[in-house]
Amino acid sequence: MKRSLMLPSLMFALLATAATVHANEPAKAAYKGDAAKGQPIASAVCGACHGADGNSVVPVNPKLAGQNADYLFKQMTNFKSGPEGKPERTNPIMNGMIAAYNEEQMRDFAAYFSSQKQKGEIAKNRETIDFGQKLFRGGDLAKGLPACAGCHGPSGAGIPAMFPRIGGQYADYLEAQLKAFRASGADPKDSNGRANDPNRMMRMVAVKMTDAEIKAVADYVSGLR
Repeated sequence: MKRSLMLPSLMFALLATAATVHANEPAKAAYKGDAAKGQPIASAVCGACHGADGNSVVPVNPKLAGQNADYLFKQMTNFKSGPEGKPERTNPIMNGMIAAYNEEQMRDFAAYFSSQKQKGEIAKNRETIDFGQKLFRGGDLAKGLPACAGCHGPSGAGIPAMFPRIGGQYADYLEAQLKAFRASGADPKDSNGRANDPNRMMRMVAVKMTDAEIKAVADYVSGLR
């Protein structure tokens, strides 16, 4: 009788011990991507628009070189169709291009491009550099416009996993994205809008900006290093 009572108790103790050991094991780190694995496809397929090393030569296509890997991965994920069959970020080219790749491959692409060195641009409009710099560094308190540097850093390098690198990016691309965020901020149903910013942060900023402010900031940021 005593032996039969001891068996369940012993099994319970063993299970409890196993559960404790398992709980104390360090969590497996999330896969961050392999630049070497991502290079062949990224440079050949993505390179057609963004350059083999991520330095696009076409102003409407963003430079990916040196961009935060987590941000690149998020954008690729947003371009893929979600549970309802609709992507969070719409682009006729990117929606189709990224559809064939899985999460691991996208991580590899992101790792590859983030490891490349960006070839920066230069600010081209001397007449608006001071204005663009003022908005980037200090915003406009009167209209509740925050400083871009507050999130993207004084050199536009961004904060990995939170805010993207914008310094050295094409002014044309930056301007287009700010206007897209503004469109969605003003009208969520606007087909020309962009709404994949966490907590509507960029939409709330861009909706307060005029065309002149957007152009000045985009030009100034393109020259940052």
